[in-house]
Amino acid sequence: MSYVLAVLTSLQATDVDKVLLKARGRAITTAVDVAEVTRRKFMNNLQIEHITIGTETIPQVDGSPRNVSTMEITLALAS
Repeated sequence: MSYVLAVLTSLQATDVDKVLLKARGRAITTAVDVAEVTRRKFMNNLQIEHITIGTETIPQVDGSPRNVSTMEITLALAS
């Protein structure tokens, strides 16, 4: 709920009409939950404008590469 509050606070600013949520790995489910709870329970005029998915290659301690999924969700106020 603290992330939902952060999104709501950001959108209350007069010059802000979009919020970008970024997540990697296991945090992707949290980002999706934040977007959906904010949109369904608190701001009916909020819509998902764009979703980007991808993969980052991160070196592990032993030097071998590890692929980590990434996601960006753009939330925008409906006009």
